[in-house]
Amino acid sequence: MAAWEDGYWWSKDGLRLHYRDYAGSGIPILCIPGLTRNARDFAAVADRLAGRHRLILVELRGRGESAASKDPASYVPPVYLQDVQALIDDLALDRFILFGTSLGGLLSMLIAATNPTKIAGILLNDIGPVIEAKGLQRIRTYVGKSGSYPTWLHAARSLAESQGPNYPDYTLEQWLEMAKRLCRLTSAGRIVHDYDMSIAEPFRGPDAGEAIDLWPMLEALKPIPALLLRGGLSDVLSDATATRMTDTLPMLERIDLPRIGHAPTLFEPESTAAIDRLLARIDSSS
Repeated sequence: MAAWEDGYWWSKDGLRLHYRDYAGSGIPILCIPGLTRNARDFAAVADRLAGRHRLILVELRGRGESAASKDPASYVPPVYLQDVQALIDDLALDRFILFGTSLGGLLSMLIAATNPTKIAGILLNDIGPVIEAKGLQRIRTYVGKSGSYPTWLHAARSLAESQGPNYPDYTLEQWLEMAKRLCRLTSAGRIVHDYDMSIAEPFRGPDAGEAIDLWPMLEALKPIPALLLRGGLSDVLSDATATRMTDTLPMLERIDLPRIGHAPTLFEPESTAAIDRLLARIDSSS
C-alpha cells in the first residue's frame, strides 16, 4: 500500500472536509467518488499510480471523514462543486487530471466547464450527461436506508443482495473487499455504511429527477485527452449516450466492460490498461 497524508479543508458553510494526499511528481490527479462512496474507493488506483502522480482522493461532505451537513438540502451537485472548488483553490492546483465515478464524474464535468484551462485530462467512470431513469430509480431504492451488521461477512452478503446484478461474477472475497470500501466499523463494534443517511433527502424533493441539459458541459472536454469507462450492464449510462459522447469528443476513448454494471471499480485489467493509455496521452500532449 502506498503511503498518504490526511488533508482537510473548509467549506463555505463551515464544514471540515477530508481528503487523502498521495505524493507524486507527475500532474496531480483529483479523484472524486460516487454518491455513497469515499476515498477508499480510489485506494487501489492510488496504490498503483502514487509516485508517478500526486493523487488527491476527495471525500464529499457527509462521507468518510468529512463532516456531515446539518442541512440535507446542501447534498446537491452545486454545493459539492463549491466544496471541491474550494479545495482546488486551497491547494493552488494550476493544472490537474480529473478521475470521477458516477456523481464524481458529473462533478468532474462541472469542474472542467468552470476551469477549462486547468484540466489536463479526464476519466469519466460510467456517467454522462444523461442519467437513465431506471438506474436513478434503483439508486433511490437503497440510498439513505441505514443498515447495521454484526460482522463484515454480514455486510458483504447484504451488498451482494442489493448490488448483485451489477457484479454477477463477484466472489465472496470481492464482496468483502467492497464492504470494507463502503462501510466502517463503529465504536460499538457494528458495521455501518460510511455516509450520512441524509444525502438521500434531495432525491425525495419535488425537483428530484428533474431533467437538466448537461450536454453543453462536454464542450470544455473537446480539446483534452479523455476516457469513458462504461459497465456493459450499466443502467445509469446507456449505450446511446456513450455513443453520442464519443461522437462529440474527438479525444475520447470509450471502453465497455462486459459483465459489470454501475460502476466499474477502476482496477479491472481493462480499466487499468485504459487508464495507463490516458495518462500516456496526457504526458504526450503536455
